Amino acid sequence: MNKHKLKQRILLAAAGVVLLAVLVTLILPGMQRGSEYKIGLIITGKTTDSGWNSTHYNGVVSACEQLGTELIVKEDIAEGNGSCAEAIHQLVKDGVGMIILSSYSYPMEVKEIIDIYPDIAFYAISSEHVADNLTSYFGRMYQARYLAGIVAGMQTDNNSIGYVAAMPNNEVNRGINAFTLGVRSVNPEAEVYVSWTNSWDNKEKEVAAAESLITDKYVDVITYHQNQHYTAQTADAAGVYSIGYNEVANGLSDKYLTTAVWDWNSLYYQIIREYVQGQSNAVERRWFDIGSGVVGLAELSPQVSDETRHAVENAKARLNNSNDVFSGVIYDNSGTLRCGEGESLSDDALLTDMDWFVDGVVIYE
Repeated sequence: MNKHKLKQRILLAAAGVVLLAVLVTLILPGMQRGSEYKIGLIITGKTTDSGWNSTHYNGVVSACEQLGTELIVKEDIAEGNGSCAEAIHQLVKDGVGMIILSSYSYPMEVKEIIDIYPDIAFYAISSEHVADNLTSYFGRMYQARYLAGIVAGMQTDNNSIGYVAAMPNNEVNRGINAFTLGVRSVNPEAEVYVSWTNSWDNKEKEVAAAESLITDKYVDVITYHQNQHYTAQTADAAGVYSIGYNEVANGLSDKYLTTAVWDWNSLYYQIIREYVQGQSNAVERRWFDIGSGVVGLAELSPQVSDETRHAVENAKARLNNSNDVFSGVIYDNSGTLRCGEGESLSDDALLTDMDWFVDGVVIYE
């Protein structure tokens, strides 16, 4: 064999080795991700539901696609009847390494189950319960609620604002209080009337609550903490201003002023990446503030004045500079001082001790 042919063969062999290395680099990690990194998601409704469940599902899907992980979903898992525990057991059998509990009541319901799977990384939304293998995740939605309150406080003509709320737990109460603090920061005479539905998703109750607030309390701006947009739709039909929650509702008039929105794609990318990088459950709680882009206000309606827009931007700038909503002098609606001059409520207090309402909140049964 002459030297020229030998050199060609060596070059071809080398090229083959390089090509094989490239293929291994491109293909093998994908194969490993598909088998090693399995994510379980548990939701209370269907993946196709409009509102809360579909936004969580779509956010997790987006994150899994970006990170090359496999997703297994358990949908229509009701709270309080043992279904969540059964779903966890099944997901573990399916080989998941991370389980996302996307509803407030799940973690307390299954805390004993979480303990028996110490090798599974659990992430639970707005959870008051934490464990070595459970991280509570949430955004500081109360900051967006505060900005929404500024919009409501400056838009109302009769100082009567409505709030259709699911149930009096820490998460919902925190949002009501932040919204009311926003209202009162620009309109100290306004009151926020709260009507409970005792359900995250009940069209009949939500429509009835909204109609009652409009008819009996003459509210001219209304917001809500529910999975769906029934309150906004009811307000729009009645010619009343509304402020949405979770995602922007479609098909409404300019009286739909704005929405306190979540970017679940961003949030889920960050927490699933922690798991993939071997850093899951490194902290007890992950709270994403308004500067992270996880929470914020949607585009404002043309009906919102320039003065209101400036007030919102100024307040947002203060929040971005760590001047939090629950700071300074705050009285509750019974006249008790809850936060003093120069003080701020701790994250633990916001998460677990929000069983009271600020001055300006009126509970309307």
